[in-house]
Amino acid sequence: MSEPGRAAAVRDASWALVPGKTCVRETRRLATRQVAGWQLSGLADTVELLVSELVTNSVRHTPGPVRLTLEMKNGRLRCEVEDVAVSEPVRGAVSEDAEGGRGTELLDVLAGDWGCVPTTTGKTVWFELDAHPDTTD
Repeated sequence: MSEPGRAAAVRDASWALVPGKTCVRETRRLATRQVAGWQLSGLADTVELLVSELVTNSVRHTPGPVRLTLEMKNGRLRCEVEDVAVSEPVRGAVSEDAEGGRGTELLDVLAGDWGCVPTTTGKTVWFELDAHPDTTD
């Protein structure tokens, strides 16, 4: 238990991603390994899916570097994907048999909150999840 008046511990991790054929797969591994290391394995599937969506979009639609940052603070896990594009995610009409285009819908359904903020070099798309450490009986 933390002492009165002391800020909660912040855990964070950040990686510069190298766009390429294996970027999204490697990023999923990094994210799931990190949340497991923070004893948040119950979030692994959701983090893996949402991080995969955001990183895929960044790699497909931006010409430059991409960064993934995870931060655990005050019972919330925040995941950020920063890239050099200024355009925000757009919800478009998607046909039933489409293989993509549902990223914003997934964020709406699975994330506790999400958004997009401009940066000096592009934008950061983020989402947050309630995070409760794994427990054993």
